[in-house]
Amino acid sequence: MTIVVGFLATPEGRAALDAAAAEAERRSTGLLLVVSDRGAGASPEASAEQSRALDAVRAELDGRGLPYDVREMPQGRDVAEDLIGAAEGSDAALIVIGLRRRSPVGKLILGVNAQRILLDAPCPVLAVKPRGNEASSGAVVTQ
Repeated sequence: MTIVVGFLATPEGRAALDAAAAEAERRSTGLLLVVSDRGAGASPEASAEQSRALDAVRAELDGRGLPYDVREMPQGRDVAEDLIGAAEGSDAALIVIGLRRRSPVGKLILGVNAQRILLDAPCPVLAVKPRGNEASSGAVVTQ
């Protein structure tokens, strides 16, 4: 079994990767990084930044000795479908996603991709937020 993690070069993506790597180490299993661009209109600068971030992630995981695979998805695809499909195809033990901080009103509405992953995943989901201050960071696990 593997840990599936959605990764973007954002603080949320980094938080998801950190949590997924910790889980993989704890469970003595590998990672499947699913890299989905958010839209077909990504600028060359954004694509270059994503590529640099992914190279850094590979170097970090190699240094930690964690087994991993990277699945880069084409631009414009559905992020939730990408993660759910990867979890189904790899018999995943867990999916890890990063969540954005939201305003008090925004907290009532979960992002559509996160909601679909939480509801449709074939395995438990760990949702994490990037650390800002300890009072507002946290994780949610669904089964």
